[in-house]
Amino acid sequence: MWGTPRNQTGPRFVQDSGEVVAALERALADADEAERPGLERALAVARGARLSEHDLRARWLAQRLAAVGFTGDRDSVAAVRALRKAEPTLSLVEAVALLRPRKTP
Repeated sequence: MWGTPRNQTGPRFVQDSGEVVAALERALADADEAERPGLERALAVARGARLSEHDLRARWLAQRLAAVGFTGDRDSVAAVRALRKAEPTLSLVEAVALLRPRKTP
């Protein structure tokens, strides 16, 4: 899963909310009146749940660090160790890059 080309560092964060939205739209098109309100509500939630790569990355990091009980400074050697403990396939370079805040455009 973590294999990347040499010019890339770390995992790519991809969401499938586009596929979920499309599936809900198809279901809504074929729905009877009793099903429509629930599907419309689900579609609204799915459209609102789209996250940026930055937000997906932040959530992924928080989950991985929490999984190993890390609560310290993310800009520390201990954070790198904790992330690599949570995801042993990450290289040192990948772990450091993932913990380093990215500048948003």
